Amino acid sequence: MSTDPLVKTGRPLSRAETTRYARHVLLPDVGRDGQERLSAGRVLVVGAGGLGSPALLYLAAAGVGTIGVVDADVVDLTNLHRQVIHSDADIGRPKTESAEAAVHRVNPHVTVVRHDVALDSSNALEIIGGYDLVVDGTDNFPTRYLVNDACVMLGKPHVWGSILRFDGQVSVWWAGHGPCYRCVFPDPPPPGSVPSCAEGGVLGVLCAAIGSVQSTEAIKLLLGIGEPLVGRLVVHDALRQTWDTLTVRADPECPVCGEAPTLTELIDYVEFCGVPGAAAHDEGDLPTVTVREMAAELEAADPPLLVDVRGDEERAIASIPGAVPIHLDRFRSGEAFNELPSDRRVLIHCKVGGRSAEATRLALRAGLTDVANVEGGILAYLREIDPSQPEY
Repeated sequence: MSTDPLVKTGRPLSRAETTRYARHVLLPDVGRDGQERLSAGRVLVVGAGGLGSPALLYLAAAGVGTIGVVDADVVDLTNLHRQVIHSDADIGRPKTESAEAAVHRVNPHVTVVRHDVALDSSNALEIIGGYDLVVDGTDNFPTRYLVNDACVMLGKPHVWGSILRFDGQVSVWWAGHGPCYRCVFPDPPPPGSVPSCAEGGVLGVLCAAIGSVQSTEAIKLLLGIGEPLVGRLVVHDALRQTWDTLTVRADPECPVCGEAPTLTELIDYVEFCGVPGAAAHDEGDLPTVTVREMAAELEAADPPLLVDVRGDEERAIASIPGAVPIHLDRFRSGEAFNELPSDRRVLIHCKVGGRSAEATRLALRAGLTDVANVEGGILAYLREIDPSQPEY
């Protein structure tokens, strides 16, 4: 399908701009009129991370006149292998500030609007409403559903991308023209079933592959050229170097964009997605210990059993001496309970506390009575107890 340009008119290009964008102007499908549309375009990039980095740089280089960037995070050393918009000098700096500086190095004529906030139900409609389309580079399910629903309610195209390990996906969700994200993914995955990049890892250059496709789709939509990825989901396998395209369709019973929508206002998306650790144990608050309390217990005459539910790759980076590896999947299958003592206290840790909270909850439900989750996981341990090991 082809669409009309999202931006109908634009101001005339200056002589310097004509020279800067000459290779665009030479393209019959872009031309001077198209480049003027790009200069008048307004694109919101949600997330100045792995996908947002190439998207921001290429949209700026292409001459998109106003680029908004939403991110409440600061630059961390672990970001730099894939978030190429940031550098060592930016560590600890707000990502939007670092992104703004990088965009202006690429193209000083672009206006950058910083939104130094976490996008949520209280601000999404107002922020997204000021732009022609959204490039979604988020890395969590609550924000993905939030962005989708807000875009549906505002009638905005939603250029979505997702990456994990060596695989990526990209599509354009646009209710009224094709499916929205909920049509294809009506329910979030079970909590903890899909690891984040921080847990499962991601090939850095994969961000460039998916982020550049998102940038291309955004430009096509602004100009109304080509066949946008509406109704198509592209799946990329970097290890096999394949790109497969799946046809996806709008769901007439979709609760947000269907024939009789039941979701007409934004909701609590953290609750909707059941983020691990957000809910308490069925019979009260989940038992927890701090890393300092854990360290003190491990030094006692009768120490508890410390269990590490992370994967082998994570433990190879940093570990707590004496911790017994029992992967979270074995808690989910029930196998772990054959290895855990019923007459000894058990402490469970992961990276930051989410997966270990799930394991602790499952252990309590299986009948263990003296079990607790280690708050903050190994990252808290590295910061407070043993800073000699690398963080990740």
